[in-house]
Amino acid sequence: MKGLIVKSDGTLEIKELPVPQYNDCQALVKMLSCGICNGTDMKIIHKSFKNFDTYPAVLGHEGVGQVVEKGKAVTGFEIGDIVLLPFLEGMSGEYYSGWGAFSEYAVVGDYKAMIQNGKGPGTPEFSEGYYAQSVIGNEVDPVGAAMIITFREVLSAIKRFQFSANSSIVIFGSGPVGLCFTTFCKLLGLGPIVIVDIEDEKIAEAKRMGADIVFNSTKVDVDSEIRKLFPDGVDYVVDAVGINQLINQAMGLIKYNGKICCYGISPKLGMELDWSKAPYNWSLDFIQWPSKLEEAGAHSQIMSWIKMGVLNPYDFISHVIEFPDVIDAFKRVEERKTPFKKMVVKF
Repeated sequence: MKGLIVKSDGTLEIKELPVPQYNDCQALVKMLSCGICNGTDMKIIHKSFKNFDTYPAVLGHEGVGQVVEKGKAVTGFEIGDIVLLPFLEGMSGEYYSGWGAFSEYAVVGDYKAMIQNGKGPGTPEFSEGYYAQSVIGNEVDPVGAAMIITFREVLSAIKRFQFSANSSIVIFGSGPVGLCFTTFCKLLGLGPIVIVDIEDEKIAEAKRMGADIVFNSTKVDVDSEIRKLFPDGVDYVVDAVGINQLINQAMGLIKYNGKICCYGISPKLGMELDWSKAPYNWSLDFIQWPSKLEEAGAHSQIMSWIKMGVLNPYDFISHVIEFPDVIDAFKRVEERKTPFKKMVVKF
């Protein structure tokens, strides 16, 4: 099979790889789509993803595929099922797994079968990712379904951050993740919702998708404008892009007992905190490695919103790219010449 690998110098290539093997509690999946992650994928390419140092690696973690074979103990998947989050596992030799969903085949695990066969949590064979390898129905096609991965990550983070209705919030960034925060905060009853970005086109899209107030930080003094609207500060400030300086900036925006929520992953793993402008009581919460068990717990809510028609995956997707063109797609992400939402690669 073909797969997209990144070498230690950041070079991308499509290589021939062995089709992955699977055990009695797993299934083989033919990949149908995979989203490009502006965070994890790009940081692996730039060797700035924390604790990742195995190269060359097969990229991709926002995958959707169809079950084509299954182990004899599998009961949670059937041939033909469309499933989320297939990975490459147990790779050895020339290439390593960077989760590996940018490949023509991958593997999912039946967590119930694993537990029943003595391979559950705490054993070397088990992965928490199995909990989140969900079967999806006909409510969304495989390309749109790639967006569900991000939906679940963001919603599970919101639950960890303990957002509450009728709370004011400032979100820095209106890329795919920032738009997810915007939409979900609106659905969950938060407000006013303030979006800050540096591009008018993205800001306009955030407004369309539920933001109450928007600012272009290259055109106005965001801090003073927000303080005019919220003299006592806001309940939450979210960094949805991964820029460390936003943490210090947020100190001057939160109210007493407010919370700074860091979801975007910064390539810089340290900074000097300055809380001179913060209230006496405040909290700083990092959620940069979503729990797959918690993502699985968010799945039913996401699918319910999709079925209700209040959440459309295609509102968050701007480009669909064929797999042979995946390297060019990554170049477009790298160059950032045109505002875009999620790029999804189709097999």
